[in-house]
Amino acid sequence: MSQSASTAPLSVSTGDYIKAIWRIAGESTASTKDISVCLSVAPASVTNMLGRLQEMGFVSYERYHGASLTERGKGEALRLVRRHRLIETFLLEHLGYTWQEVHDEADRLEHAVSDEFTERLAEFLGHPDHDPHGDPIPTSEGVLEPDDSMQLAEVGEGESVRIFKVSDNSNRVLDYLGERGLVPGRLLTVEERREIDGMVVVRDEDGVTHHLGGPLVRSVFIRSPRSEG
Repeated sequence: MSQSASTAPLSVSTGDYIKAIWRIAGESTASTKDISVCLSVAPASVTNMLGRLQEMGFVSYERYHGASLTERGKGEALRLVRRHRLIETFLLEHLGYTWQEVHDEADRLEHAVSDEFTERLAEFLGHPDHDPHGDPIPTSEGVLEPDDSMQLAEVGEGESVRIFKVSDNSNRVLDYLGERGLVPGRLLTVEERREIDGMVVVRDEDGVTHHLGGPLVRSVFIRSPRSEG
């Protein structure tokens, strides 16, 4: 994904579709329904756009089966993801935004800046590896660090884990976690895991106990300290 290979800027909606498919499916196939829900648009509109994206060479699309990104589409998705996550980092570290605010603001700004701006921003920030929510930032060549994290919901009782990243899909979840210091880098011990309602009870490194329901434990992604080398 070298910047010399950049083409003319895509429309906002085109970029949003490409990024949505990448976020939903990665290397796999995103259904029309999932894309419709992700972008809050009618399924018929999704079908029309997927046809256009296929003509542009960004997706492989089969009606009733969904769409997957081509190599060109993956490159474009990672270019947008890199820009978005660098902007998030800048907003948090230098403009006083909270980590709850940066995602929506970066969504608006990512379509308004150039690749040159993106790379100057990366240099200004010291080429960060992760954004404020813990997500890895793709390199300028389109390389994304493998993500071997797992949901907190999957961790057994008695295990000590470190928060690697949190989902930025819900500001309410970010508010809740941020207010309690449950942010990337935080060390937790799982004290109880209830199958009946999905509740997970954890103790943080300050000895504070937190009772986290299903939506929260599915939004927190962890790594074992042992896996960090």
